[in-house]
Amino acid sequence: MTALSHARTLRALALAGLMCSAAPAALAQAVATAPAQAGSGITQEQALALTARLDALEQENQNLEAQVADLKAQVSGGEREIRDEVAGQSKITLPNGRPTFATADGKFSASLRGVVQLDTSVYDQRSPGPIATDLRRDGPALGASTSNVDAAHARDLKTGTLFRRARLGIDGVAFGDWDYRILLDFGGSGVENTGQFYEAWLQYNGLAPAHIKVGEFPPSLGLDDQASTNGMPFLERAVISDLSRGLAAGDTRIAAQAFGYGDHWLAAAAVTGRTVGTLSTGTASPAAQTYGDQLGFTGRLAGTPYHDNGFLVHVGANGSYVDRPANTAGPGTNGATPITAQTIAFANTPEIRVDGTKLINTGNIPARHASTLGGEFAVQHSNVLLQGEYQRLGVQRSDGQPDPDFTGYYVSATWMITGESRRYNNQTAAFDAPNIAHPFDWRGGQWGAWELAARYSEADLNYKAGAAGAAQSAAGIRGGDEQNLSIGVNWYWNAFARVMVDYAHVRIDRLSPATSATAASTIWLAPLGAQIGQNFNVWSVRTQFAF
Repeated sequence: MTALSHARTLRALALAGLMCSAAPAALAQAVATAPAQAGSGITQEQALALTARLDALEQENQNLEAQVADLKAQVSGGEREIRDEVAGQSKITLPNGRPTFATADGKFSASLRGVVQLDTSVYDQRSPGPIATDLRRDGPALGASTSNVDAAHARDLKTGTLFRRARLGIDGVAFGDWDYRILLDFGGSGVENTGQFYEAWLQYNGLAPAHIKVGEFPPSLGLDDQASTNGMPFLERAVISDLSRGLAAGDTRIAAQAFGYGDHWLAAAAVTGRTVGTLSTGTASPAAQTYGDQLGFTGRLAGTPYHDNGFLVHVGANGSYVDRPANTAGPGTNGATPITAQTIAFANTPEIRVDGTKLINTGNIPARHASTLGGEFAVQHSNVLLQGEYQRLGVQRSDGQPDPDFTGYYVSATWMITGESRRYNNQTAAFDAPNIAHPFDWRGGQWGAWELAARYSEADLNYKAGAAGAAQSAAGIRGGDEQNLSIGVNWYWNAFARVMVDYAHVRIDRLSPATSATAASTIWLAPLGAQIGQNFNVWSVRTQFAF
């Protein structure tokens, strides 16, 4: 029993006692009987005093109970305010497995980003023969010397594994109007890297729909160029796309870009410099300081003029211009008029990187300027996407020879067997991986998303190549012609992981670029104008997780 209930009980007893004592007194007054009998237990005055004390105790108890209830309400309200304040300051989420920290107002956020792609490839070539008769060759990377000609490797391309991408970084929002990203990459071509900055940029969004980005990033230069490597339908971009983007855009490029976009349009322009960790000439040389970095410009216009009845049509144009190639040698040291070594080179591997051998290669071209110009087109209907691009590469030579140009293109088709559609990203004007309708769940009988893809591509780096069996002319460039037919099956387990299986048939058609019998015997180790290309197949599997 509570104190209040005890008080009420005593009060009831006191009232009963009062009634018992009051009744004989009233009867005595009426009938003039004798005084009240002894042992009545309590006088009327005592009962009234006791009742008054009980009333006071009851009031005091009620006051105490009210105070306790008020304290409880204050404590509960304080706890709720503390919880609301903490929740209002920050929140932690895991969208698609990516740890993200953000304030409730969205003005600040930080997300961890990671990508791991492990490639395993088998190169199906005919067995290597004697070097005197097996003329398959890898071209020189920087010029004519025996030290940079791999006479044997192209005859036995590497079957094995490669961490193509192994990236870790952070991105997010600051002060509401600023985006940022810092990303390191430890993957590579042929072999992994020890690690380098892959992206490091800051972007201002306060002038929407216009945006300004500065730092290290790939400027916008086409459909293939801007598609996320986490969701590409093939292991690598088409070879002509890589050649084009590598001139003045591409990965690890230092640049400043202004761009704008809406629901159905994108416009972008950038001024670009060197790439981080490589020479600006586009060759595969180790990092080195130049006497003057490359200066280039890029631009792109793209949009979706038709987007109705389940169809989406994309059209676009892009281009780049190198106003000043990198100066890799500096002034002459023989007392003559100072000279510079400004060159442009186009070279690439087949559309798989487990072996990093570049089987088509123009070598260094003395150049004042260089440029690319491309067109892009795509049609999507529901779960089917057709896509293609054409690129023209040109060099304005500085050695008095005619200016060469090179061309290439690709066409591709993808079919999401499980019915999803590839997502069109308005911010990049390119297609990304689909949203997975039914993520893989063994117990629930869900099998993720499945995609079938096919692509044909060609890149021609020949210019005035001349006839087989003859030396390369002074104006000619025998960079080679590469054709790739690729077929792929992609299994998206969920937004976090996928497995890709690719088959590629590669055809390299290239004449020895030796310009004399001496060069043929001491550098190329092949007869003048000999066919140094080859045909082969590549079977590849990529396992990937990304968040």
